[in-house]
Amino acid sequence: MGFKKDFVWGTATASYQIEGAWNEDGKGESIWDVYSHQPGNVSLGHTGDVACDHYHRFKEDIALMRELGIKAYRFSISWTRIFPDGTGKVNENGVKFYSDLIDELLKNGIEPYITLFHWDYPYALFKKGSWLNDESVNWFAEYAGKVVELYSDRVKYFITFNEPQCFIGCGYLGGEHAPFLKMGYKAVFQMCHNVLKAHGAAVIAMREKAKQPIKIGYAPTGSAVYPLTDSPEDIEAAREKYFECKPLGTGTMWSVSWWSDPVILGHYPEEGLKMYKDYLPEITEEDMKLISQPIDFYCQNMYNGVTVKAGENGKAEWVKREVGYPRTSINWPITPKCMHYGPKFLYERYKLPFFISENGMACHDAVSLDGKVHDPNRIDFLNRYLVELEKAADDGVDVCGYFLWSFMDNYEWANGYTERFGIVFVDYETQQRIPKDSAYWYKNWIKEHS
Repeated sequence: MGFKKDFVWGTATASYQIEGAWNEDGKGESIWDVYSHQPGNVSLGHTGDVACDHYHRFKEDIALMRELGIKAYRFSISWTRIFPDGTGKVNENGVKFYSDLIDELLKNGIEPYITLFHWDYPYALFKKGSWLNDESVNWFAEYAGKVVELYSDRVKYFITFNEPQCFIGCGYLGGEHAPFLKMGYKAVFQMCHNVLKAHGAAVIAMREKAKQPIKIGYAPTGSAVYPLTDSPEDIEAAREKYFECKPLGTGTMWSVSWWSDPVILGHYPEEGLKMYKDYLPEITEEDMKLISQPIDFYCQNMYNGVTVKAGENGKAEWVKREVGYPRTSINWPITPKCMHYGPKFLYERYKLPFFISENGMACHDAVSLDGKVHDPNRIDFLNRYLVELEKAADDGVDVCGYFLWSFMDNYEWANGYTERFGIVFVDYETQQRIPKDSAYWYKNWIKEHS
């Protein structure tokens, strides 16, 4: 069976991580612009001021995508390039940049997939309370509607949020990402609820403004769970653990069901409502109706997972990682099996066309004496994960596409430029691009599976 004939083979990036031009052509400041400049927040004091200079080099980058056989490109729009203050006046220079980018993609036969929000929140709105302000629902809907109004004559695919678990959990609870805050659970759960309402309000605004029929998706994340063996007991134990809500203080924000059940099933998981009851805002039927506006596809950013087995008493148990388990340069475990069972469990529960919106590996890449970048570990990683994703397709999962993270090395948030996820090497001093061995491997993989 394998992958569909029209399977979408793509790659992905995010605006703040690659664009640079942080204060050019009327762009407003985002929280990453402001807080990356504050000492102590980001590794080695790195900022995204220049990043990969994609703002000035996008034509060169898109030509390279075409050369590498990339069929689709998932990129995010910087909210403050469109609305410098988050709302109100539109910045025509920012509008033109993305319009030119889209035209260039189409000219090169690459399908654009727009992500509306990949963490670079407008600083002007942050000063008004960010996601804690109930008006944030309308701010995001205004922005989403404007983007669709501007670009839906040429773009068919839009994704509302990238990894709300990260931008809320790491940004406002754990303090590892901009704006580097550690707030209490009562405030954070209010933010979670407003983000989900903003997603629903955006879906309504986007449908209203669309100039042609569009497809709307949503891209959360979370550590996938897979069974120790393929026995029915272990599979059931893994499924149960994948969707359970995490107790306070133990990865609470990383619950898959808390962020996805409301959007697709129309209700929060009962287990979470009981567990978090002392910290939750008022949740009305009207809220749930807004949050669960119908979407067309469901995405997941998936990098690794955790093993589960059925214990002797039949109770699901976490399996400890083996001594010396394989890991990436950023210290994430390498667990290919997550790409079989993660999509399988998600599709069984949510029954929507499914995309892997991010998957890839950070490696210790360097230019070799021959002038090339050899990354056999990344090739092996991608091969193993994609073989497992094909198993999910064979199991009947409606897997529609895969976006490799990332097209090129970039600004890895609080890690600055210390981690390289790209299949294209970037020399940040000269801005030279060098396709790694994995880029040519992916080109061949696409050719063989299209």
